[in-house]
Amino acid sequence: MIPFITSICAAAIVYAVSILYAAIGEIFSQRAGIMNLGIEGIMLMGAMTGFVTVYHTENLLFALLATILVGLVLGLAFAFLTVTLQADQTVCGMAFLIFCSGLSGFLGKSVTGIASAVKFQQINIPVLSSIPVIGEIFFRQDFFVYLMYLVIPLSIFYIYKTKAGLMLRALGENPASLDQAGINVFAMRYGYIMFACAMTTISGACISLSYTNFWNEGMTGGKGWIAFSLVAFSRWNPAYAVLGALLFGGISILGMNMQVYLPGIPSQFYGMLPYAATIIALIITTGSFRKKHSEEPAALCQKYDREDR
Repeated sequence: MIPFITSICAAAIVYAVSILYAAIGEIFSQRAGIMNLGIEGIMLMGAMTGFVTVYHTENLLFALLATILVGLVLGLAFAFLTVTLQADQTVCGMAFLIFCSGLSGFLGKSVTGIASAVKFQQINIPVLSSIPVIGEIFFRQDFFVYLMYLVIPLSIFYIYKTKAGLMLRALGENPASLDQAGINVFAMRYGYIMFACAMTTISGACISLSYTNFWNEGMTGGKGWIAFSLVAFSRWNPAYAVLGALLFGGISILGMNMQVYLPGIPSQFYGMLPYAATIIALIITTGSFRKKHSEEPAALCQKYDREDR
């Protein structure tokens, strides 16, 4: 029983990490006042870019750098539309979702279903990986998981314990106050949008370079939407996003394994479970019946024009 539980927990962490990069990136973006509904499509671009690069170069570092570069370019384009041109963020997000989903399928068509020769392998941390149960769960993972161990505390520290984090929170609450203080609101939003998109493409690369070693059109399977929902679920706090990701990851992995023990239940039911859990969690944490003040940034989705101050 213990080996089964540890294997479920270890797999849940891998699943959680594949959506956490995108969720944390979107937390930063929304803290800056910009919402991006195109996460699913951007994740697909990251998954496709990472796989195509590693397939042709067999170099994981090049694949990761190419993935980040694509994320930055997509972020720059999204920032230009929403910050400079002040286009509607919801419409731009849906446009990016459709555009990136289609483009990833087109560019990755030649390598669809072909396995790559290399992928990020499990790395056993000396001594720590030998600890019973804990070692197998936390310290027999791959590069993306270990990197997330650093990203989580750094994100929390940055947002809540640094001057830059205070400015980020002010940017999402009252950008005019920052502008009056001589801070370039537009440059800050550009930076955080590009960072968020780069984090989202890394989430996609987790799937094609670690979780699997192949590319298929639409292979993210809705993980981008779960990452997006985690932002509200977490109340724009990376620490709570981790708990939510682990919850959804655990439900997903448990559902996959339950197909072996309860084969009479259609597989579609198990595939539905994480998304049903997402809806229930959002209702519980954001429903009006809670009668609690929402922690949503006040300036989220609001266009900022310094001439209107």
